[in-house]
Amino acid sequence: MRILVLSDSHGAVEACRLAVEQSAPDQILHLGDCVRDAERLHALFPAIPLTGVPGNCDWADADNPERLIELGGVRILMMHGHTRGVKSSAMNACYAARECGAQILLFGHTHRPLVDWDGTLWVMNPGSIRDRRTYGVITLECGKIDCAAQTLTL
Repeated sequence: MRILVLSDSHGAVEACRLAVEQSAPDQILHLGDCVRDAERLHALFPAIPLTGVPGNCDWADADNPERLIELGGVRILMMHGHTRGVKSSAMNACYAARECGAQILLFGHTHRPLVDWDGTLWVMNPGSIRDRRTYGVITLECGKIDCAAQTLTL
């Protein structure tokens, strides 16, 4: 299973579309800022399941800022990160992920890509698809997890 992770699109639906075309995902996860972009992207690719969480700029959609999902037998905690203070430190978000038994923590908000594996938890921030043209790809295959940051090829 190939999962595209997007965040902080801030109106850059065309960049999101290109990321879908370049990554050929089975699933799309959008980490907020802006929920409207995720809705527009889903309209362009209705056959690809899309799950999202709101960001700090998604005022009307501020409910449920965190979501625990399971894909391919892997527990993933999704959040934008503003409610956990990720701009100063991702530690609170990591604690939350460990408490709920997640194997992958996904957050955005900082606009800076990050991929880290400490032996028990993958931590990924795909960066900003608008500002940095970066996105994340998670590959789940035969019980193995791989997370990688990618940059759009224009």
